Amino acid sequence: MKLFTGLVFCSLVLGVSSRSWFSFMGEAAQGAWDMWRAYSDMIEANYIGADKYFHARGNFDAAQRGPGGVWAAEKLSNLREDSQRVTDFFKHGDSGYGEEDSKADQFANEWGRSGKDPNHFRPDGLPDKY
Repeated sequence: MKLFTGLVFCSLVLGVSSRSWFSFMGEAAQGAWDMWRAYSDMIEANYIGADKYFHARGNFDAAQRGPGGVWAAEKLSNLREDSQRVTDFFKHGDSGYGEEDSKADQFANEWGRSGKDPNHFRPDGLPDKY
């Protein structure tokens, strides 16, 4: 736990650089909310093949907030993918998600964080609401 706390603190310090802590933390909180909104929309849509679109959209929206949003999107995306690998380890891989899917998710995450259009991953037929 101490190692995890230390890593989070160090990444915060490196992520903030010359920006004020207050604005960085505000951006991070808003970015985390953007990620949650994309996740909630993905669950609500329940649309096969839309996973990568929602990954890219959440990261894109968060990154638009600024460096704090980029930081939050990266940390939350990595946490999600890492937790999926831990779950697979304990369930002996029966969650249905493999390393290939995780790499594809991370590609979509990075695509969105870099400012590229998340609609690149939008499947045909996904309602306009999303």
